[in-house]
Amino acid sequence: MSDINRAAQASPALPQEVDMNRSSSRWIIGVLAIVLVVALAYGLRYERPKPQVNASQNRPSIAAAPAPQSSTPPVSSTHPVSSTHPVSSTPAAPQSSAPLRADAAVSSNPHDLTSGAAAQAPAVPNFVDLVQAVKPAVVSVRVKSDITPQITAGDGGANPFEGTPFEPFFRRFGSPGKGEQEQDPLRHQYVQAQGSGFFINAEGHIVTNNHVVANAVQLQVVMDDGKVLDAKVIGTDPKTDLALLKVEGQSAFPFVTLADDLPKIGEWVIAMGNPFGLGGTVTAGIVSAQGRDIGSGSYNDFLQIDAAVNRGNSGGPTFNMSGRVIGVNTAIYSPSGGSVGIAFDIPATTVKPVVAQLKERGYVERGWIGVQVQPVTKEIADSLGMKEAEGALVSGTQPDSPAVKGGLKTGDVITTLNGTKVKDARDLARQVAGMAPNTTLQIAFLRDGKQETAQVTIAQLQNQPTHKRDTPPPQTGRNAPASHLGIAVAPAARVMGIGEQGVAIIRVDPNGKAAEAGLRPGDVILQMGGNDVSNPDDIVRAFDAAAAQKKQHVLALVRRNDREMFVALPTG
Repeated sequence: MSDINRAAQASPALPQEVDMNRSSSRWIIGVLAIVLVVALAYGLRYERPKPQVNASQNRPSIAAAPAPQSSTPPVSSTHPVSSTHPVSSTPAAPQSSAPLRADAAVSSNPHDLTSGAAAQAPAVPNFVDLVQAVKPAVVSVRVKSDITPQITAGDGGANPFEGTPFEPFFRRFGSPGKGEQEQDPLRHQYVQAQGSGFFINAEGHIVTNNHVVANAVQLQVVMDDGKVLDAKVIGTDPKTDLALLKVEGQSAFPFVTLADDLPKIGEWVIAMGNPFGLGGTVTAGIVSAQGRDIGSGSYNDFLQIDAAVNRGNSGGPTFNMSGRVIGVNTAIYSPSGGSVGIAFDIPATTVKPVVAQLKERGYVERGWIGVQVQPVTKEIADSLGMKEAEGALVSGTQPDSPAVKGGLKTGDVITTLNGTKVKDARDLARQVAGMAPNTTLQIAFLRDGKQETAQVTIAQLQNQPTHKRDTPPPQTGRNAPASHLGIAVAPAARVMGIGEQGVAIIRVDPNGKAAEAGLRPGDVILQMGGNDVSNPDDIVRAFDAAAAQKKQHVLALVRRNDREMFVALPTG
């Protein structure tokens, strides 16, 4: 038994081993087949990319977006930044390393702007070289102002509280030159403020804002290297909010140059200055808009930029990528008091002529023709039968003015000056102000629908204070019933303090059409439809005449206080 077992163990089981080898081979072949199928499927699904061959270099080409050019290099410490040291090199700008997307190709449709704009999108420029070049010309301005309150005690210095329990308090705190004030004079109170500025020539002239240096008793300028110099005011121009300062202390100062043209919307700019006393601060952005009217006067057309501008930046420069000053930082729009990306600059094209006059004579000489003007709205254009709402409507003339001598009248619409189109009332004011006194001006205007011309001699604008007349309280009595405008009127001669001419507005319905047009109680209607009015019936006839001509508005000349203006009143 044992021999049989040993024999059985010693003899090989050949059939079983052959079956196992065949099974393993099948598994290997199956795995290889699966791998081959997967590889084949992957190759069919994804097409191998074909390289773009450059005809000159025989290698793949990557189309990079063009970067904006800049012509301002670093400036040597021994040379000022100016037009006498022109800039020729271009600061390096990072290039995009990503190829253009397939959908950025130029469309065959000439009206499709999207693809063309995407193909020309620039990379963010490198501002380092530009900043290093112009930074030495930017300064901080320290201002010491006298804010001592002006206290008056009335006519002759009398105490208005005499004989009352408040008399001792007023004698102590309110009446200079009497009581305890006689032994303890009112002390002056001073405040320190800061702003910004920049050199415009090697002689040390600095441009800043007028509101920075207003009421200053002491001025100091802090240069980029920390050097502090005393400054004096050469001249100011409140109408454009510009001021020119002068410093001494070295033979030549680094300076920058004002741009000759307006920047384009979307152009890269950098703003520099002294926000919150942090001198030498640089921020970057673009030009957001042109021609902004922020209600600061008739002579400014502000640039809007989105570079961060804060308190203390006033008077500082904004540069383009060529290192030229395109504007002076002046104001910001901010609900919180800090930057929200809306800042306003006085354009360099405005700064140049103003600064030239401030340097020459210390003040700005402006042309004047003696007219009050207002914009031509769509309603006013309709009432005058004009196709387009453009030009400047003469709402009043001053006696013996060049306009009166030249034949201009109230109600004329000035359309051109010396052949140059007048866009609106602000444009007229800027064009006239920029003309030298004693020069001849050819004016084209519309009168009663006909084109006419007048020739006037420009006079010099005088800074004359305007005095406002208090609006008299409305008088009640026998008034005309409220019309479809929602007003009650009476002849001006019957209302005390109004005058003899026109029709006085006694009451205005706050929900009526007259209120929407801007009329107020106390206003006096002098003309309707170009004709004088003296009673309510004249107003009715003016509306009937306008309706017969199928006009939707009738033009009314209205006097408010000492100012006259036109108002378009709806006929229906």
